Amino acid sequence: MARTATPKAELTPEATADKRRHREVLQAMSGLLMGMFVSILAGTVVSTSLPIIISDLKGDQTAYTWVVTATLLATTVSTPIWGKLADLMSRKLLVQLSLIIFVLGSALAGFSQDTNTLILFRVLQGLGAGGLTALVQVVMADLISPRERGRYMGYVGAVMAVGTVGGPLLGGFITDGIGWRWNFYIALPFAVVALLLIQFTLHLPKRSRKVTIDYLGIVFIASGVSLLLIWVSLGGRQFEWSSGTSWLMLGGSIALLALAVLVELKAKEPIIPLTLFKNRTFVFAVLASLSVGVAMFGASVFLSQYLQLARGNTPTESGLLTLPMIAGLLISSIVVGQVISRTGVWKRYMVLGAVLLTIGISLMGTLRYDTPYVLMALYMLVMGAGIGMVMQNLVLVAQNSLHHSEMGSGSSSISFFRSLGGTAGVAALGAFLGHRIPDLITQGLDRLGVPASATGGVASGAIPDLSTLPGPIRTVIEAAYGEGVGDVFLLAIPLAVITIVMVALLPNTPLRTKTTEQLRQEAEDGTASLVDERNASIGKRAAEVSANEIGSTTDAVDDQRSPAASDRVR
Repeated sequence: MARTATPKAELTPEATADKRRHREVLQAMSGLLMGMFVSILAGTVVSTSLPIIISDLKGDQTAYTWVVTATLLATTVSTPIWGKLADLMSRKLLVQLSLIIFVLGSALAGFSQDTNTLILFRVLQGLGAGGLTALVQVVMADLISPRERGRYMGYVGAVMAVGTVGGPLLGGFITDGIGWRWNFYIALPFAVVALLLIQFTLHLPKRSRKVTIDYLGIVFIASGVSLLLIWVSLGGRQFEWSSGTSWLMLGGSIALLALAVLVELKAKEPIIPLTLFKNRTFVFAVLASLSVGVAMFGASVFLSQYLQLARGNTPTESGLLTLPMIAGLLISSIVVGQVISRTGVWKRYMVLGAVLLTIGISLMGTLRYDTPYVLMALYMLVMGAGIGMVMQNLVLVAQNSLHHSEMGSGSSSISFFRSLGGTAGVAALGAFLGHRIPDLITQGLDRLGVPASATGGVASGAIPDLSTLPGPIRTVIEAAYGEGVGDVFLLAIPLAVITIVMVALLPNTPLRTKTTEQLRQEAEDGTASLVDERNASIGKRAAEVSANEIGSTTDAVDDQRSPAASDRVR
């Protein structure tokens, strides 16, 4: 008996359109994802190698903090500028430009001969990173609606995971094998691929808008924020908090930021539109982002120090040992993103994430040099899960509340304040650690009866090479870094509590189902339709007048006729 072939189920027109749309979005995202990968890889590939880099360049704890802070500072200052430019000109061109600047800074950093030149090139690297930080989120809003965003967060999360996990591993392997300088060159081939993909796959509508750049706003915001962060970074080490230098720097930063506010109030195209702060969702998202930034940047900076200087791990090993935190971040961001996309419910998961973040930071505050790794892995997993639930979704919720004309400046402002919190937090916590470590080392050496001069400058804050130290002194150094890093996480607990409060206060607004580009097009069509309706109304009234001239309402219409028409009737 012959079998009849079962006919293939045909896709409905809606399913076909959705499949085509999904393919088009993935194609457009390919260059953006590669750009993100380059940014993350170039940043993380040196993270586990920094203790060796600073030691090789004869730097101390202050230099270590500044190498990190310089990039974060440049990223923070430039992020709102890139975001505002995205509202005014070609976003595709800006993405490519920021990627070129970033990779150029990374390559030049590989030629550094001392910590000062390394810090300088890290500033250039940060300027490019600021563009990628701001623009990727803005372009994604052009391509994907807030409700659909979770569907694609898996791809973003996978890129983040590969870059974040693979970077430290690759950096450790390169440092242990051929030298740390090659860490700065590794992103170059990936950058070339990213530029080509962006050029040929990312197609965005052209914007015909008169460009008015707020140069005064750029100067005052950049100067004020930079001076404030430098004050936080150097206070307590380069000068006393109560000294004249300290008060001068603080007063100068306040004055510059006050001038920035005045300029932004009057500017035609402000860098950070102050009208955004009338939006409750935006304000609470900004405040939550400040503390999330401290947790995110602080964990990446201080964990590598802890693993290498408190536990004696190599750069490669320290990269592997942070996998639990990355796993928590990746899994939670993908799972929660998919759930939000399917259900539209977001607030309960963000509150849960903020709670997990607080618990994780509190547990990390108990770290000591001899803490069992199993416990530490659990702590990192919890903290990573909290960051994954909160970090990207804060941008999503803020974008959902913004007008399409403010998407660039609004999205970048969230990233700006997150970077600001991270930069200020790392600088302040680094200053605390730089002051705390020498005290703990001195106390430990006193208990051994060893003079501080016998450690070759380690007691004064220089980054040690543990392999060259005698056993008892090495234990003192490891114990000092273990306790010092644990204290750093304890100081971050109040900020995590603020995150819980701010997320809980976010208005529970339904997520939009339209992209920024669709909203902009609708606004333009709405303006055109208003003109059409107005013209149609005028035409209708003219037609009624003509009909009345022929019909029976001559007397009523006589008053609407021109004097010449009335004369002809009479």
